[in-house]
Amino acid sequence: MVPPIKLQALVVDDEPSLVRVVEGYLVQDGFEVRTAGDGETALSLARDSEPDLVVLDLGLPGMDGTEVCRELRTFSRCYVLMLTARADEVDMLVGLGVGADDYMTKPFSPRTLMARIHTLLRRPRTAGSHIGQDDDERSFGDLVLDTPAHEVRIGHSLIPLTPIEYNLLETLSSRPRMVFTRQQLLEAVWEATAGVASDEHLVDIHIGHLRRKLGDDAKAARYILTVRGVGFRMGPG
Repeated sequence: MVPPIKLQALVVDDEPSLVRVVEGYLVQDGFEVRTAGDGETALSLARDSEPDLVVLDLGLPGMDGTEVCRELRTFSRCYVLMLTARADEVDMLVGLGVGADDYMTKPFSPRTLMARIHTLLRRPRTAGSHIGQDDDERSFGDLVLDTPAHEVRIGHSLIPLTPIEYNLLETLSSRPRMVFTRQQLLEAVWEATAGVASDEHLVDIHIGHLRRKLGDDAKAARYILTVRGVGFRMGPG
């Protein structure tokens, strides 16, 4: 059994009381959390810990949240939820295109914040989303996903996949450290590919088809790992 990997979160705010509240809710939700009170520290931690999620205050001392977010997008595809003190700042941030995935105004309910975070995490990241580096090819051992060409190769062999099989692999590989539940995969893949579906057993069936085409063995998986009681994630190849 592969142990679940905790998602990494970084909370950046110069209000210690708010940081403690947000950190507590994230830890309770299963995240491993780091915190920072200024932009320079936040960027240093982000480079070291490669967070999956950053909750980022706009009004930081020194380097503000817009500068932090722009710099973050040069090396990370993490989800960024920006916190602002005034509602009119949201329009400004959207207009600037700083690369945040969502915005919330203070004060807010921590439960509402967690609901927004859960919604964010259900969005698969697309190639090159908000990032300056090349993400055209994703490699897992000898498995390569070429997103512009919409192709999957193992070594020099092209693997023919159905649209659902390809989108399953694209979704899993978009967040390779994340364990996707069957419901998350239904929402990400079936709603985009084949319309609304509600039977989670469909996920197992198509994962089985995908594994067979990749030459993967569920009992000793290299590419698609089963995390019992949770769902699926990418393996190292």
